[in-house]
Amino acid sequence: MSPVTHATPPIQLRRDKLAELPSTVGTPSYQHSDLTPGIVHIGLGNFHRAHQAWYIHQLMQQGKARDWAIIGAGVRGYDAEMRQRLLAQGYLTTLIELDPKGVSAEVIGPMIDYLPIEAGNAALVRGMADPSIRIVSLTVTEGGYFPDANTGAFDTDHDDILHDAANPNHPRTAFGAIVAALGIRRANGLTPFTALSCDNLQGNGTILRNCIVGLARLSDPDLADWIDRNGAFPNSMVDCIVPATTDQVISQCHALGVDDHAPVSHENFRQWVIEDDFCAGRPPFEQVGVTLTKDVHGYEAQKLRILNGGHQLLANVGEILNVPTISACMQDPDILAFFKKVQIEEILPHVDAVPGTTPQDYLGLVERRFENTAIHDTTRRVAFDGSARHPGFVLPSIRDAIASGASINGLALAEALWCRMCAGIREDGSEIAANDPVWEDLRKTALAAKTNPGLWLAQDLYCGEFGDDSQFTVAFDHWLDGIWKNGSRAALAEYSSHSSSSN
Repeated sequence: MSPVTHATPPIQLRRDKLAELPSTVGTPSYQHSDLTPGIVHIGLGNFHRAHQAWYIHQLMQQGKARDWAIIGAGVRGYDAEMRQRLLAQGYLTTLIELDPKGVSAEVIGPMIDYLPIEAGNAALVRGMADPSIRIVSLTVTEGGYFPDANTGAFDTDHDDILHDAANPNHPRTAFGAIVAALGIRRANGLTPFTALSCDNLQGNGTILRNCIVGLARLSDPDLADWIDRNGAFPNSMVDCIVPATTDQVISQCHALGVDDHAPVSHENFRQWVIEDDFCAGRPPFEQVGVTLTKDVHGYEAQKLRILNGGHQLLANVGEILNVPTISACMQDPDILAFFKKVQIEEILPHVDAVPGTTPQDYLGLVERRFENTAIHDTTRRVAFDGSARHPGFVLPSIRDAIASGASINGLALAEALWCRMCAGIREDGSEIAANDPVWEDLRKTALAAKTNPGLWLAQDLYCGEFGDDSQFTVAFDHWLDGIWKNGSRAALAEYSSHSSSSN
């Protein structure tokens, strides 16, 4: 489908102007007045609107799930700007699908409110305590679950967590607000809601349970036991490539005839796999393509290792070489050869098949998605928060490879490239701006590792136990030294020229 552009000024996105939008733009078949809330979503950014909200919209288009409308929420100051943008347009969002064959757009409207962003999060607590809310979902990023700097477990000594434990009625964090709302529900004789993580973490439901129950236990052990016994925290796997919204996306939306101040672009692929474990009911997700299963872990491992791990293979070296997008990385012969070899020889052997696909078939799907030049997904976005993404997406493959005595040569190169990227200077001399919550610490360590690679591997939270594995440390030291002396392309070429038997 080719994009249809309009010479007339775009129509302002408002509920009372939906009928004026071009006929080429899909619009809701339901009215705002038809909807009642069932979900509070915390961390309402682009991904949520292109993914979970889209699935709810599809159900509503069929006349279903209209008692599962979404109320947006956030706990950070920057959420207030998004709230104002969406409030001004009746919480509607234009989704722009970037298919290689053309561009299309639809307006979705399953969101009916966005709670105020305020200190103490009183409105959020009240909203989640309301009996109509049966699911509280979250996208708070992989690093948003307060992992301990040494163990990765829930950090009960973090300042924000200690504050929420001492001030349970005035929480700072999303988790503190959830605990407070569940305390009100218990006091009012209500059941808990299901807490549903939509972040890229293996076992995200288990991690979320540990955060909520662990925080509750600090201030009210009886409440913690009640939540643990009666609540539900299903694991889930989410997948859709959703770039950041740029001026180009807003202009593209205008060209399609819609004046949307917060449009979202996305690829023409979505997947959602959820453990079928809900304590207060759920929408009929399976009727719009969501996979409900008793075991989500195989799907998680396949996606996190091949797609998310593959993103890190591309984005870190892409940043070093100033290759701007993921699709451009896939068109770079050196980067592509590295990506394919690591995937085939060092990642896929440790990934089990899931119903309906093999790891090899899934890699083929990932390659086609990454090659989509209509998706302007920047290497900077994908490389963001490597301190959370490498432990979650790359280290599990290294761990399995070491345990089985398999090659880790390319994975060691991938980690050396991440270290080199964190030095903050590209090979053309341009600066890589801060791109991690702990960027300054990473930068200092990366620069020191130029002459002492062991300093990088000593970061147990990011490098796991591999700093003590001789095979890995020898390979890492070799690659990091070579990258600094001869450049990243030379390292990629050296790796790609090796046969698998010589690794």
